[in-house]
Amino acid sequence: MERSFSIPISRRDLFKLAGVTAVGIALSGNNPVEAAEKTGEFIKYADKKIPILCNVDVCICGGGPSGTAAAVNAAKNGAKTLLIERGIALGGLGVLGCVYPFMDTHAPDSDTPYLVELKNRLRAKGIEPFDGVTQQTWHNPEILAEILDEMCEEAGVNILYQTVLVDSLTSGGKISTAIVQTIAGLAAVKAKIFIDATGDAYLSRVSGVDYERGYEKTGNNQPLSFRFEMGGIDTQKLYNYVAIELQEDWCKSKLPYFEIAEAMHRKQRYKLEAFMARGVETGEITQDEAEYMQAYTIIGKNGVMSMNCPEIPVKFSATDPVSYSKAVSFGRKMMRNIARYLINHLPGFENAFISREAVMLGARESWRIKGKYYLVEDDYHNQSKFPDAVCRTAWFIDAHGEKVSEKLPAGCFYEIPYRSLITDKISNLIVVGRCISASFILQASMRIQPTCYSIGEAAGIAAAYALQNKIDANKLDWTLIPAYKRSYVSQG
Repeated sequence: MERSFSIPISRRDLFKLAGVTAVGIALSGNNPVEAAEKTGEFIKYADKKIPILCNVDVCICGGGPSGTAAAVNAAKNGAKTLLIERGIALGGLGVLGCVYPFMDTHAPDSDTPYLVELKNRLRAKGIEPFDGVTQQTWHNPEILAEILDEMCEEAGVNILYQTVLVDSLTSGGKISTAIVQTIAGLAAVKAKIFIDATGDAYLSRVSGVDYERGYEKTGNNQPLSFRFEMGGIDTQKLYNYVAIELQEDWCKSKLPYFEIAEAMHRKQRYKLEAFMARGVETGEITQDEAEYMQAYTIIGKNGVMSMNCPEIPVKFSATDPVSYSKAVSFGRKMMRNIARYLINHLPGFENAFISREAVMLGARESWRIKGKYYLVEDDYHNQSKFPDAVCRTAWFIDAHGEKVSEKLPAGCFYEIPYRSLITDKISNLIVVGRCISASFILQASMRIQPTCYSIGEAAGIAAAYALQNKIDANKLDWTLIPAYKRSYVSQG
């Protein structure tokens, strides 16, 4: 077995994880944490003896935008770092979920150093991220996955792919151990600080952190999506039809940066709305399938578009496992119907085909923690600023199915405080991404990928600084970190 971690793990320990050792160690006492500390090799969990895979400074659960940014920045700042990812690629929805491109924060000077580097690396690989008009970041998912791998390797991040967080062990208001399911079976990971980048606040929830889910008024989550890619598209013919013949000016950029869209029952009227409505009249697509359709060209993949649809009806829940599973099957049928209709009727799609399905549903919102500071809609409208802010954004309130398209005046923004990433319950936990402490409506603004990258970046810096200065993560004052070490300094 090849030794691949820079974290000290012996060949014997790796064999133990794979279950090939015949040596058993008797555990004494009822406290699994204490037992692990005594043996340094196994812990008892749910009446099973499982190996301790490693002991690190920082363990990040989830390799999406926030998780990768946190891992790279923790490692760059001197922390022994482990990143746990349930798939086989980093990037989360931006890679595995076909969520492309990155939306723009609409906030001036919002790019933190990690984002700047990410965009420069895209350019270095031949992917110019800006179209010169929309300010969206047009990336290529396969190239993005390659870049994230490289950044982690260069920083010294150790990655466990195909590894799922199962549970946590806590004692005295701290997480001591993460229980994970690896390809070889259950294992334990011990760390000094844990970062919850699961997107669903799963590490937080199993560790006893207070949380909520869905819209406070209805209990509904934002609708899920099941994105996919279509190849074989004549994008020039499509552009001529939509932009020139229909005179749709929704996407003001030109090929190779081109977008088509329609969303019924919104203030914005799209030229393709009548096209989709005809499909409902003929029975080729359902009203649910016609409600929302969007597609973007993918730079570096000629003739391929990323389909930001279907939007699965809100009756399917992002937080109920049975409902979620039914949403997968229902969404795949919607996907096939939409693709068939486009192939049969939309100029440029005559020879198109589904070339890729996302390997995860697009959950816009699921669970959210209740942290030391709870962001609310008033923070958006009041353009709240905080001394301990870790980033800024002005992305509009984009709560599909509830409230959409309230925008701040040009040049305005609000900030996200470090206190929304931490809780009173667990002292060595930092939470990042779309599940930070925020109301349903506010979360609809901060959930976009650039903001999540910046939140994760700050969390990695904070984790390393807290360890170096022997400060609990939830007692760390972001403002006391030297400005040159911070990824963002509040302008408020």
